[in-house]
Amino acid sequence: MVDLTRGKVLVTGADGFIGSHLVETLVAHGADVRAFVLYNSFGHWGWLDTLPELTLRRIEVVMGDVRDGGSVRAAVVGTSVVLHLAALIAIPYSYRAPASYIDTNVTGTLNVLEAARDLGIDLVVQTSTSEVYGTAQRVPIDEEHPLQAQSPYAASKIAADQLALSYHRSFGLPVTVLRPFNTYGPRQSARAVIPTVITQLADGADRVRLGAIRPTRDFSFVEDTAAGFIAAAEAPGIAGETINLGSNFEISVGDMARLVAEIMGRPITIESEDERLRPAASEVERLFADTTKAVRMLPWKPRYTGRDGFRRGLERTIAWFADPANRARYRQGYQV
Repeated sequence: MVDLTRGKVLVTGADGFIGSHLVETLVAHGADVRAFVLYNSFGHWGWLDTLPELTLRRIEVVMGDVRDGGSVRAAVVGTSVVLHLAALIAIPYSYRAPASYIDTNVTGTLNVLEAARDLGIDLVVQTSTSEVYGTAQRVPIDEEHPLQAQSPYAASKIAADQLALSYHRSFGLPVTVLRPFNTYGPRQSARAVIPTVITQLADGADRVRLGAIRPTRDFSFVEDTAAGFIAAAEAPGIAGETINLGSNFEISVGDMARLVAEIMGRPITIESEDERLRPAASEVERLFADTTKAVRMLPWKPRYTGRDGFRRGLERTIAWFADPANRARYRQGYQV
């Protein structure tokens, strides 16, 4: 069992959507946080730049690149827990540049594992994705469900997860694979499906352009996902385990869009555009998590669960994206 309030916690991908929320939650939890962000010549810290000054004063920010073993090792030195979130996640871009997903998601994970093994880290939490399951062969999807890569992104994450588990089996490295389902909330990429609907409606559109609208998803509010990471880091006896995080609620993309429109008080017509569709065999038609293992082993339960919980999460997400100052952080019309 790890006490996150003792020792230093490294969060890779801290500049991203989930990573920034996790850093914020860890600080509130009393953890000493080192945030590893992608180096850039502007000196930007991604979404960490939007956190309150009081929070920023309590974290150590290190710039580097998970693809570079030296910078990863330097970031790991002096920490006891590594929460590894750094990854390329955009599925559409994985069709265009698959090699970059191998470099970041697989080689980057290898660099984290090698540094953690060499430096005797107490725990590594590897971040997975529900996309590794592909279209559900049975629901709800438990952790024993077959893995089926339907995109280069999913393939890279399966490889990274299996590599992490192999380091536990081969070298005794304490590794847990955490598998969130479709996290959403403030700061999410504007190309993700929920922000896509919200921003189009907020900009005055009455026709919302989407890809496939029949697939179902288990949308998990980002605060629940962040709480799951903390629970996993502090739970005893879960090294070598793979654990799902979900909301216990399933909804189609089309019905989600209609619910967003209802909350925003806007009429909506949905247009499915060919250029927004995945290749036919690549579309994941159904995702719905079985969270029994998380409840039993962490323990952890989603607070934003069922239709009512999903609505509460959407209301908070809509309020954030409806703020023009927040929308101005995104490049208009950017989809990939």
